[in-house]
Amino acid sequence: MKTRAIKQNDLKIDWYVVDADGIRLGNLASKIAKLLLGKRKVANMGNIVGSDNVIVINAKKVSVYPKKKDSKKYYRHSGYIGSLKEETLGDLLKRRPEEVIRRAVDGMLPRNKLRQKMLRHLFIYSEEEHKHQAQNPTKISIE
Repeated sequence: MKTRAIKQNDLKIDWYVVDADGIRLGNLASKIAKLLLGKRKVANMGNIVGSDNVIVINAKKVSVYPKKKDSKKYYRHSGYIGSLKEETLGDLLKRRPEEVIRRAVDGMLPRNKLRQKMLRHLFIYSEEEHKHQAQNPTKISIE
């Protein structure tokens, strides 16, 4: 018997829509990470990106514990001396809600060369409208 290696061209890429309205951030990020990893597929290979494309809508309505909005901090640094910027989760949700979900999903993906390729399959929108209607995405509900 031989094990048949699956090639990138043999994979079928599906499109999914996830509504983030009222869903906890961690629960949402873990379900999206599983979709991006391709865990639902029978032909799951660790060496190729066989992930589906995921569209997240209503990112600004994601649910977070009230204390966490003030206590959780995000840091960024430009590389210059004294340029460390600190921002709370509540401030980042107001300014860029897409970035909060992207960072949460990014933290749940494996640290390897395929991570950035998987994140390219994630499309996040703060409102209900998105520009991927032509792909006929399937709506997935997350409880």
